[in-house]
Amino acid sequence: MLCHKLHQGAGRGPGPSMSCLCHPMSIAKHRVSIRHALPRAWALTALTCVATPWVHAQSPAQNPATADLQACLKLTEDKERLACYDRQATKDTIMALPASPVAAQAETPQPGQPAQTVTAPPGGTPATGDTPPDEGFLSRFWELSPADKRGTFNYTAYRPNFFLPIRGLRKLNNEPSSPTRGKATNLPQYQHFETKLQLSLRTKVLEDFLLPNADLWVAYTQQSIWQTWNHEESSPFRNTDYQPEVLYVVPMPMGLQNLPFDWKWRLTSFGLVHQSNGQSDELSRSWNRAYVSFGVERGGINANLRVEAPLAKSNDKYDDNPDIEHYLGHVQAQLNWSPGRSIASLLWRPSLSGRGSVELNWSYPVNAERPDGLRWYVQAFHGYGDTLLDYNFKQSTLGAGLTIFKF
Repeated sequence: MLCHKLHQGAGRGPGPSMSCLCHPMSIAKHRVSIRHALPRAWALTALTCVATPWVHAQSPAQNPATADLQACLKLTEDKERLACYDRQATKDTIMALPASPVAAQAETPQPGQPAQTVTAPPGGTPATGDTPPDEGFLSRFWELSPADKRGTFNYTAYRPNFFLPIRGLRKLNNEPSSPTRGKATNLPQYQHFETKLQLSLRTKVLEDFLLPNADLWVAYTQQSIWQTWNHEESSPFRNTDYQPEVLYVVPMPMGLQNLPFDWKWRLTSFGLVHQSNGQSDELSRSWNRAYVSFGVERGGINANLRVEAPLAKSNDKYDDNPDIEHYLGHVQAQLNWSPGRSIASLLWRPSLSGRGSVELNWSYPVNAERPDGLRWYVQAFHGYGDTLLDYNFKQSTLGAGLTIFKF
């Protein structure tokens, strides 16, 4: 009865005939084999009778799996036919497995997690295996490229921030003077050892302003000279200079960056700076300057050349120090380099009058394994303009201490 129904069910569909499964001679010849294999054969035969018409209905073209199944159906020996089914079932299971468990996990997002998307690198340029060259310290410091941009109103360091508790002076300026303010008298009895403190911050106020990747910055630097060890005079502050500044930083186009000897011209900046000591009468000192500066670098060395133009006041009686450029000049050149874990800089202010100044700064990490942490700091100065009050007084100093902030 079962053979008759299977034969009729197979004959209705588009699949192959199932009469071979119920041939009387086959059953008589292999009665014992069928007794043991009959449950498994019935299940596989029923599955084949149901699956074969559906496969043919879904795809008129015969696929390799269907061809293998038909080959199994043509076998008259029960053991061979069952072994054929086993091989086919095992092959289908292997083909259904993912190529890699890791790949399958990546393709299927976990519950509650969004599907991952592949995005282009910053700037919208697909990765090709060629990485752009490192644009160096100046690009990171001034955020010259789109990849270095950090937005506006993020405070960061401008000039070095340091505290020098011990600073020795070669000479003392006991009578500071200027052509318009005269000579100061009745000053405290200053000592040759004092403390120097410098704080310097900057922030970007406009990004991509006027020119591509050009930014507008504001900065503030304060330098204080403190007679810390002069207890007889109640440890007074000898001088404090206040210097607000606004500067417009323009990165140079790639076509203009290449200079001789592998130097790179990274930026040009334009600035306005005011500097004063906040004093009155004979101790008052102040001046305003406009400048243009050029930043270049090569490997771990960078340099800055700045040309200044003092902004004259409308009346000499309002000018605290009309001859200041004769001592400090109109040019400032700075060279910075990093020998090992050290950081060094040399600042030179030449003057056509033969005056000017030179300043050397050097720092080294307190913990050599953490170069971005606290650092020892040494500063040596010789020439004119150690402070604004001493702009026309030749001085030599040497101080040692620590950096105090890292932005």
